[in-house]
Amino acid sequence: MKKLIISIAVTGLAVLAMAQDTPKPAAPADATKQAAPADTAKQVAPADAKNHLGENTTVCGKVVDLRHFKYGVVGHGKPVVFDLDQPEPNPVFFFIAFGAGTDGEKEMVEAYKDKKVCVTGKITVLQGGTTPAIMAPDRSQITVQAAAK
Repeated sequence: MKKLIISIAVTGLAVLAMAQDTPKPAAPADATKQAAPADTAKQVAPADAKNHLGENTTVCGKVVDLRHFKYGVVGHGKPVVFDLDQPEPNPVFFFIAFGAGTDGEKEMVEAYKDKKVCVTGKITVLQGGTTPAIMAPDRSQITVQAAAK
């Protein structure tokens, strides 16, 4: 039942996610000088994301669990839910990314599974849920952190 509720929420909120503001890098002032980004998102831990609802923030943590959906969103592919730091049944934070194309979902899982990632966007709680999340329709919102040596 929980998967059905999340599936309905993801499908219903996909349109809102596509309209979500994402930070854009500032254009260079000239060819020799690079301007700093005007607004940089602060970085928080997944467990602290609940304290930053509605803010444009970067959340960094380890992908510990993921869930696939049977159906995709037209023009964006199938959504995949990635839990950071704590898996189901009690996740502290998750993000939703979309695998475009026939192998997009598989490629996305291989790119992020069991890795430390940072995802940037507006932290929200999906309808009917309590766990903070970021919708990441643009893969540029997600970065893989370098492995510690």
